[in-house]
Amino acid sequence: MAAEDSRSTACTGSSLLLPVSEITNLPLDQVNFVVCQLCALLSAFWFRLFLHPSKTSPVIRHVVATLLGLYFALFCFGWYALHFLVQSGLTYGIMILTGVEHMHKYCLLVALSYLSLCQITRVYVFDYGMYSADFTGPMMVITQKITSLAFEIHDGMARKEEHLTPGQKILAIRRMPSLLEYFSYNCNFMGILAGPTSSYNDYIAFIEGDPRRHRDQEADRKSNNKLRQSEPSPNTEVVRKVATSFFCLLVFLSVCKVFPVERNIDDDFIANVPVYAQVVYLYLSMLTTRPKYYFVWTLADAINNAAGFGFNGYDEDGSPRWDLISNLRILNIELATSFKVFLDNWNIQTAHWLKRVCYERCPYHPTAATFILSAMWHGAYPGYYLTFLTGIVITLAARAVRHNVRPRFLHSPTHKLVYDVITWAATQIAICYTVVPFVLLSVGPSLKFYRSWYFGLHIGCILLAVALPVKPRHLRLKDQQKNLLQRKVQHHLEDTARNCSQKEKDT
Repeated sequence: MAAEDSRSTACTGSSLLLPVSEITNLPLDQVNFVVCQLCALLSAFWFRLFLHPSKTSPVIRHVVATLLGLYFALFCFGWYALHFLVQSGLTYGIMILTGVEHMHKYCLLVALSYLSLCQITRVYVFDYGMYSADFTGPMMVITQKITSLAFEIHDGMARKEEHLTPGQKILAIRRMPSLLEYFSYNCNFMGILAGPTSSYNDYIAFIEGDPRRHRDQEADRKSNNKLRQSEPSPNTEVVRKVATSFFCLLVFLSVCKVFPVERNIDDDFIANVPVYAQVVYLYLSMLTTRPKYYFVWTLADAINNAAGFGFNGYDEDGSPRWDLISNLRILNIELATSFKVFLDNWNIQTAHWLKRVCYERCPYHPTAATFILSAMWHGAYPGYYLTFLTGIVITLAARAVRHNVRPRFLHSPTHKLVYDVITWAATQIAICYTVVPFVLLSVGPSLKFYRSWYFGLHIGCILLAVALPVKPRHLRLKDQQKNLLQRKVQHHLEDTARNCSQKEKDT
């Protein structure tokens, strides 16, 4: 048995930290992951101080960032880390060989297919239900980067400028990346283990030492000229995020076993616990699963900031912002009063990726297509698909309520407060109801949970979506453009009248 464990460890990563794993009673790959992230944090400070763009060339920064990333990947996942290079190499070859006109489609197909193959193999060949860290986690982030890059190259080199949205213009890439730049972007030590995803332009600007060059407007450059004379330090922000991440880790380790999610489908629990108590327990059991994500994503954000990546300009009071690639806003998540607000603040960079490669480009049923792509990207567990299919109907219902009901409560602060309290409770329960299969993973337990609730939220949301129709997205966009044009005309007429009145007074 010991020999078997040793072979397994050698295959999946370094066994140097096996004593720590035994003391903490945590899987070895999770211990390796946390230690590597802490080493990445220290490396990030070193990278910013000793390999600053003012002291060394972009080539050196690319090489060091890539080699460190591959070393950490090998330490955590052993030879499985070669999949990162294979996936990146395949898609780079596609970019070179197929040309800019269709490369985005082929890269999406190949990268997602390769990721899915690895996920299916890991789940159904190796260990179904394995919760610990696995090599397909980093591949999920690399898949986002590969596909984002392909679409941004297509926007910059194959589409006309007037056909791009303002966001697409900012992120469009005007030249093909070199092989070194490509692997550095995909496999750098700051994001290879836990992300977050960033745009290629943002990453290259960081490596070359001008992190806001392609995002700044000319007026913004002039107004902040004095502030930009000295480079802002991320140290305060890094300390805050590291402290937050380890507080979340302590919360998770102390309470995650107190409210196990599996109790929601326990026969005795369903039969004997009152409905209101089941609702409260559902909320608490799902609430205690979130801190582990808060820990991973906040620490990953701190690592990037420590290296100098993530600067997002200045606030009105001149304070530097370090949220360019942040992946979550914890308070906004816990206080969300709508399904949309929750999703907008949870796994933010993944939401941006889904919006850029799917939602904005899909001509028919973009909401459903986006949720299905998200399910495919997450992995091979059936629970993921149940979660995201449920998410479709809840999103449509939440959108219908927001468009049809919310305006009736905005006339009075008291009414608005009542609406916010009700929608906060409804949103939190809807989120918990939706993501239970995401945690349970299997079809049987997930359907057992939904049957215990009589599929109530599914039925209610379908009825709301049918009873409170919302205009299709393209019609809403036309209305927004029309209203914006009307406001501009109105403002122009008011300015003209004001100028005429001023001239009459002067004469």
